[in-house]
Amino acid sequence: IIVPFTTGSATDIMARVIGERIAPVFGQPVLVENRPGAGGTIGIAMLAKAAPDGHTLGVVSTGHVVNPVLYKDLPYDTIKDFAGVAPLANLPSVLIVPQSLGAKNVKDLVSMAKAKPGAFNYGTAGVGSAAHINVEKFNMASDVKAVHVPFKGTPEILAETMAGRVQFAWVPLVSSVGALKDGRLVALAVSTRARSNVLPDVPTIAEAGFPGGQFDFWVGMLAPARTPRDVVARLNAEVLKAEQVPEVRARLAKLGAEPMPMSPQQFDAYIREEANALQKVMRAAGGKPGG
Repeated sequence: IIVPFTTGSATDIMARVIGERIAPVFGQPVLVENRPGAGGTIGIAMLAKAAPDGHTLGVVSTGHVVNPVLYKDLPYDTIKDFAGVAPLANLPSVLIVPQSLGAKNVKDLVSMAKAKPGAFNYGTAGVGSAAHINVEKFNMASDVKAVHVPFKGTPEILAETMAGRVQFAWVPLVSSVGALKDGRLVALAVSTRARSNVLPDVPTIAEAGFPGGQFDFWVGMLAPARTPRDVVARLNAEVLKAEQVPEVRARLAKLGAEPMPMSPQQFDAYIREEANALQKVMRAAGGKPGG
């Protein structure tokens, strides 16, 4: 299983948890190979070239569908060169602000930001990251104009937001719970369609008045495009079965991950919809090609 992100990232952990469970399908242990870099495109290019025999898979996240906007001359086609096996989970994100800002809800934040166009900073885990797509969707839905400050990862975003140098950010819910519970950060909304069990008192972004800001930070498994359908169907069944195992459910719940059961056909259709919608968001945000 190729993971185009670093060891210990949410995508990597999910690949390992599920990989252990689908090993019997291969009749051998599953090896997870981390190939991070260039927004995940290096690892995914390897998957596109792999033999379509079901022995090489990849685990990607939402950023996969916007990379064509950010990187020129990709050596693969995001849609045509892959077959969706199954989504592994949706990771809820939370809109955070520093306690010192004094915003009690999303409408407070929006009115504060609109009163000072370009004076607010928002943090992300880099151009084209899930956090970046999430915040651009929110900015479009709320008509907020703010300055993008990319960081290496969530810990830096949290630290800079707590310090008040960043006024808002969307971050994985599970990463921010500690700082939210002790009051250093304030949660204004969650990105998902339904409230999170982890923060049941925090409204969804739609409930907060901005339905256009709803966002799925999904993680899913892909195979090379010409992998036989029966192999893809069997892998899909094994992933769905693995996600029913109590130990797996508990490990995914620790990440705040919510299952997204779909057939391969449903997942392929979902990826196409996401690519269409989110590429528009990133183009409107002035997505710049990277390395």
